[in-house]
Amino acid sequence: MLLALPAQPIIQTGQWVWQTLWQIMMSQLAPSKPTGDYQRPDSTFLDAIGTEQYPAATGRYRLYVGLSCPWAHRTLLVRSLKGLEKTVDVVVLRASVAAGGWAFDPAHEGCTTLAQFYRHAHPNYRGRTTVPVLWDKQTGAIVNNESAEIIKLLNSTLNEFAENPNLDLSPEALRPDIDRWNDEIYTTLNNGVYRCGFAQSQAAYNEAVTTLFATLNKLDIHLAQQRYLCGAQLTLADVRLFPTLIRFDAVYHGLFRCDRRRIVDYPNLWGYLRDLYQHPGIAQTCDLAQMRQDYYQTLFPINPGGIVPIGPDLATLQQPTERDRLV
Repeated sequence: MLLALPAQPIIQTGQWVWQTLWQIMMSQLAPSKPTGDYQRPDSTFLDAIGTEQYPAATGRYRLYVGLSCPWAHRTLLVRSLKGLEKTVDVVVLRASVAAGGWAFDPAHEGCTTLAQFYRHAHPNYRGRTTVPVLWDKQTGAIVNNESAEIIKLLNSTLNEFAENPNLDLSPEALRPDIDRWNDEIYTTLNNGVYRCGFAQSQAAYNEAVTTLFATLNKLDIHLAQQRYLCGAQLTLADVRLFPTLIRFDAVYHGLFRCDRRRIVDYPNLWGYLRDLYQHPGIAQTCDLAQMRQDYYQTLFPINPGGIVPIGPDLATLQQPTERDRLV
């Protein structure tokens, strides 16, 4: 029941002002197609470690990440799983509404924001300033800012310095399966949650949310028979899926309107998520409180009140799974 609302002209004026401001802010936050469908921009820096320009070395490279960012989370996962903590150091940025993106606290290399850092290194750069960033401390240059490429580099190019050099998250025999899963999961799920949350038309949202839950249903059936996406071995496909799943019930289900079902409602996906969380080296990369805070407080156009929900009980992630019986 609607009680004690302002007069109709005030409501209509407020709606018009808010919708106009929302469209302006969303056009900056989440560029879209004419249909209202969110369109993620491509990454710009795509160089590799192991080249003459960027040789493999310990202590030379650094990752710049935000703990709430799922794309940056991938890189922290591979760094931890491979045992590269002593080889590749990390600088954590914070999400800042005032900065209009990622910020340093305290200032870093004379920069207070990631945008300044990008342009300090590459003065002519005018693109989006995103995490993760793989940085070469020796030349003062960005090597790569595409998470899908960075995790491949961390998996294969620094083995001589890794504590777990024999762990291969992308074995040649499994690469066709890994690539197939990555393509489908990125389009419908990793980016799919953003297509739901950043949709600027009902039709765009309906299409995104339908394909998203079709993929979750497919994954739940698939994971009934095997422990990981590509069989009995953890791979980069799992690394790319996990950051979306761990944020789903805490963030995407509510904030991004992905509310048909939660991950906890899928018996096999829920067991799979807990199994991964309990894998050595993974839980330490997860800060769910920071994830909720950053999403709910900094994505002002879709949560203008800035109220952060309490979220699910994290202790449930430690419940036993018995998924090690699967092959």
